[in-house]
Amino acid sequence: MPYKSRNNNSLVPLVFVSMKAIIRVLLIGIILMYLTVWLISSTAIKLRVDSLLYSSLSELVPKETFLMLLSQELTGLRVENEEALNNDFDWLESVTNVSLLDARSLFGREIPGIENYHTHIAVAGKGTDITNLPNESPAPTEDQLKDQEIDQSQIDEANHNSGEGVEEIAEKSVYIYHSHSWEAFSPLIKNNDSKNPASTNEKVNVIAVGSKLKQELEARGIGAVQDKTDINQALKDKSWTYNESYQLSRGLVQEAIAQNDDLTYLIDIHRDSMPRSITTKTINGKNYARLFFIVGKENKNFEKNLKIAKELNAKLEEKYPGISRGVFVKTRTEGNGIYNQDLTERAMLLEFGGVENNLVELYNSTEAFAEVFAEYYRKDAVEVNAQ
Repeated sequence: MPYKSRNNNSLVPLVFVSMKAIIRVLLIGIILMYLTVWLISSTAIKLRVDSLLYSSLSELVPKETFLMLLSQELTGLRVENEEALNNDFDWLESVTNVSLLDARSLFGREIPGIENYHTHIAVAGKGTDITNLPNESPAPTEDQLKDQEIDQSQIDEANHNSGEGVEEIAEKSVYIYHSHSWEAFSPLIKNNDSKNPASTNEKVNVIAVGSKLKQELEARGIGAVQDKTDINQALKDKSWTYNESYQLSRGLVQEAIAQNDDLTYLIDIHRDSMPRSITTKTINGKNYARLFFIVGKENKNFEKNLKIAKELNAKLEEKYPGISRGVFVKTRTEGNGIYNQDLTERAMLLEFGGVENNLVELYNSTEAFAEVFAEYYRKDAVEVNAQ
């Protein structure tokens, strides 16, 4: 025991001496660093060091890296060199699945919640940024779908004189469907108390929007077919989950295409879960439910479908400024990534409005889209016939 005590006492001065030595080295290092900085910055050596440093860096680091760094701050530079920036770093992304142009690809798997922000904004509508990206609603609960009381007065107001004099078009070229057919709108359900309204009633969910679109297209001479399958019930019948919604709707689309080769345009209609302040726009004194396009990146037709979405979006904004929230690209990381868009080169997923939009606003936007789509459709038909 006495030996142990002497050994412990001898450690105290040893630790004290070591701490003094460390502090002395740190102080000397700091002083030398300041002296070096002063010497370089206040004498002619600065010019030589700067020149040597910059020339060495420019030789060692590829010019594309500087372009990438500058483009993060200069939007114009990023827009002008978008293709070069994407191509130059494709090799890294293909090997590591990390993009130097998107820090989310590095931290998204490590920080909870970041994965929600993987969606790429291909075209940003007015006010669109990463704080209000598209957000899918969850699957409905059994209790949520029970004993719903719809607001018939709103439905009657929106459907006043709707569809009168519209003739059925024999030749069908547009297929309208709803992978999340239950997505509904709060103003149309009197006793709704959910932030994500859902209903199997075709008058208050996205099927109503699809029906209006079909009607507007046929009024413009474009034949359309609408599938009104209750996807929620169909999933239950197969003992499938919410995550298999697109697999189920895929079967419906494939069956329709097999029966009619002329169905070249596929339109999957949804609604977003954002509030009214984000999903509504007043244009010339008229309220519109803002819409946007989702393009799946994980399929062979990605580029062609993206091109169509961008063209339609541009025309919509030209005629109805602010009606679109933009064009968004999704991979499997933040969604399905395909959205049945591999089945044709003219497929799109459209989201009309949000949970708080009423039917009049939704119909106004549907009419606007049908007008722009009809123009694009005829132009596309001319180009196809020419080929």
